[in-house]
Amino acid sequence: MSKKFTLRSLAAVALLSSSSLVWAESASPAHGFVDFPASRSFLCSVDGGKLNKNCGAIEYEPQSLEAPKGFPQAGPEDGKIASAGIVRFAQLNEQDEKRWHKVSIKPGIHTFTWVLRAEHSTEKWRFYITKKDWDPNQKLTRSQFDLTKPICERVDNGKDPDKAVSIKGCNIPADYKGYHVILGIWDVADTPNGFYQVIDADIQP
Repeated sequence: MSKKFTLRSLAAVALLSSSSLVWAESASPAHGFVDFPASRSFLCSVDGGKLNKNCGAIEYEPQSLEAPKGFPQAGPEDGKIASAGIVRFAQLNEQDEKRWHKVSIKPGIHTFTWVLRAEHSTEKWRFYITKKDWDPNQKLTRSQFDLTKPICERVDNGKDPDKAVSIKGCNIPADYKGYHVILGIWDVADTPNGFYQVIDADIQP
């Protein structure tokens, strides 16, 4: 076998491998995002009105924030919660009080909605909110959230979800006001992963 032929063969294999990777990424199923209250990633997308600017790649796939489940013991590391620790979505981790469009919401009981682009049998859905004294100009960490109890939770025990999932009884505390971040987590049952969404909320009476 000539050296010239070997180099050509290696180049062809490399090209084929590269093409396969691109195909796999583009063909991999999408998953889901929080539609109400509209999440940070969704508001980066065309369907979300692109109310968030300079978002990077998440603009095209707001549903793809997947990381190991088991939050807060596991999951994305502190400072990278908004991006689910995915490098190509790192812009989502930028955090200050003026960076993101905020969704108006009142204190009290609400129904939150996930829109799914691919279904997974589900363990549970949970939402947490930042503490009253959180610092909106610091990156999102576990210590910024009140993790003592979710503001709402739905346990599905492996149930297959619908295309849109409503999580009822989400309680925005009566003594909360102004800018807070809500963290939504979808723990799936048929993989080791979950999906993470953050919501920038302006709480007004």
